[in-house]
Amino acid sequence: MVQDAQTAFVSQQLIASLEPPRAAVGLPALFRQRLFGSVLNSVLTLLGALLIIVLIWPAVRFLLIDAVWEGASRVDCLPETVGRPVGACWPFVEKKFAQFMYGFYPASELWRVNLTYALAAILLAPLLVPSIPYKTANAILFFGVFPVVAFFLLIGGVFGLPHVETRLWGGLLVTLIISFTGIIGSLPLGILLALGRRSDLRVIRMFCIGFIEFWRGVPLITVLFFATYMLPLFLPPGWTIDALLRVLIGVVLFAAAYMAEVVRGGLQAIPRGQYEAAMALGLGYWRMNGLVILPQALKLVIPGMVNSFLALFKDTTLVLIVAIFDLLGQVRAAFSDPNWATPVTLFTGFAFAGMIYFVISFAISRYALFVERRLNTDARH
Repeated sequence: MVQDAQTAFVSQQLIASLEPPRAAVGLPALFRQRLFGSVLNSVLTLLGALLIIVLIWPAVRFLLIDAVWEGASRVDCLPETVGRPVGACWPFVEKKFAQFMYGFYPASELWRVNLTYALAAILLAPLLVPSIPYKTANAILFFGVFPVVAFFLLIGGVFGLPHVETRLWGGLLVTLIISFTGIIGSLPLGILLALGRRSDLRVIRMFCIGFIEFWRGVPLITVLFFATYMLPLFLPPGWTIDALLRVLIGVVLFAAAYMAEVVRGGLQAIPRGQYEAAMALGLGYWRMNGLVILPQALKLVIPGMVNSFLALFKDTTLVLIVAIFDLLGQVRAAFSDPNWATPVTLFTGFAFAGMIYFVISFAISRYALFVERRLNTDARH
């Protein structure tokens, strides 16, 4: 039986939703759900709190609370002078800051280093912001023009600039030069090696396999020793290559071998149908890889590439063994100054260097995560 339309009642308004239980909202509920939602979470929360108390709190006391912030010599960082337990001796870092940043670069020419930093920041920032146009022209300036300008600006000898030998370079300047040269140089070379290892031409494939396996089977320390001390023995008489340039070449070749395997993993993850579809469109080998295959493969291996970049950035500290003083090398060299010989100088210097390495590494990893999310590389998206 059909109900009479006049007697039927249909609500014209939605019933208001009920408020969530008070136990499920607010900061206490968030803590309870995230930190104490289960027995395992509760145990891990307590262990984390214990770790903070045991490790992090003493570090905070050393770096901030008990630290000495003003002083002119080691005397100001001694417990006898301060009258209490002394933490980090930050006046040591203040006095040695120029050495940590520039090495022994002439003080009157430091503007050249600062100008190089400024040019790098001005050209790099637009590349990192997706909404800024003219990416192609910007990339040509940064990867093609800037290295040449930076080289002549730093080394001098042209346009009236005094010549500054690379043995005077040091500190963060050398760290950034080695790491970013290795990163920028190893990526295209690694891509070529990865493509060559998958080539149908046996000669090219065997050469790339031999190159990759050789450099992956040799420690970086050995590469640096060979590039610095043994390579000059194989050069014709009268030929010389700058020590820093030899290190740069060795680092690029070493990093390219690892980058090739990372890229090869991405290439193997691309379905065969993508290759067949590209060939069906009439694309040649290089256009197929450049337009279809590599964009997909590189998106898949962003975490591996970033991991290799960060490892290379931190491995630059090994150049100290071949008498090139990077940031950590300059910090260690500063410890020999008797004017700052205190029980806490060593820990202060290493803490300062560690913070710089952490900030740069963290910034690179965060930006890589942003790129991953923007390109939707995660299959869950």
